[in-house]
Amino acid sequence: MKPLSRRQEQVLQATVHHYVDTMEPVGSRTLVQRFSMPASSATIRSAMGALEQRGLLTQPHTSSGRIPSALGYRHYVDCLLPEPAATVQHLERELTGLSLGWAALDDLLLQLARRLTDFTGLMSLITRPTRTQPQLAAIRLVQSGERLLVMLVENSGHASHLNLRHPHATSDELEAMERWAEQQLRGGSLNWEKLPTQLQRSGDVLRHALEHPSITSEPTTLVHGISRLVAEPEFQSAQDLGPLLQLIDDEPMALISPGAEARVLIGQEHPESALGACSVVQAPYRCGQEGTGHVALIGPMRMAYATACSAVERVARHLELLLS
Repeated sequence: MKPLSRRQEQVLQATVHHYVDTMEPVGSRTLVQRFSMPASSATIRSAMGALEQRGLLTQPHTSSGRIPSALGYRHYVDCLLPEPAATVQHLERELTGLSLGWAALDDLLLQLARRLTDFTGLMSLITRPTRTQPQLAAIRLVQSGERLLVMLVENSGHASHLNLRHPHATSDELEAMERWAEQQLRGGSLNWEKLPTQLQRSGDVLRHALEHPSITSEPTTLVHGISRLVAEPEFQSAQDLGPLLQLIDDEPMALISPGAEARVLIGQEHPESALGACSVVQAPYRCGQEGTGHVALIGPMRMAYATACSAVERVARHLELLLS
């Protein structure tokens, strides 16, 4: 994109700030008066027209003022983002006072998610740390009544377990299943195509659990502030809101775009179409051998990006300090 003139940058930045504050389209006269721009209304109107031609501003109705487009928000975030407000320092002080004096990690994450929502007015989401592509080293199977306890040992030494419903297995079948898994893992992975016919019943249960860990493992995502999200004027239509709520219920991890860097996804930049009217501000945090989690804020494209980015990054950094 051809660089914007200094005047056009000032007009785009002021338009974003006005719309985030008021949710009202703005005209050139209002920009001049509110932001004390050293130019005439006609000059600002000309700059707004140029920004509209380049797709950075849009006019929702004929004869109305202009509002930022998704492309306009993108340019604002990439090139014009101001320093966060002084109120972020208050959040910083609160985070500094946190310690691991919680009954469980989820208690800490939920407290942070609530604070993020209260501070920004946006829906917050924090994922528990997860390791990327762990490699299995051993599997142990123990039948307990109608349940099958599965111990999974990774090559890093980390162990986890599954508790499955498996009423028909016998101890002999489980021992044979363990021996088969041990032989397979020596080669690096479980080749289910080579599973013996007599072990098919136990193998199917185990394979399904390993390939669909969300069915048996603990929840990995904490979400807070859904009521804040649905109260935004942008989501008053059931047609727009329904797919978003279904995504939050069924697959909250899909709200996060995998990656090792902080990022802002605006509108259709997100791979999930249900987030087409939203922006997602996210940052990763690392927890030693436990892997990487994410901190995120989700809201309408009309959000205070400087505050959201700063809040997410600060919470992510403090989580790293607390969990390291």
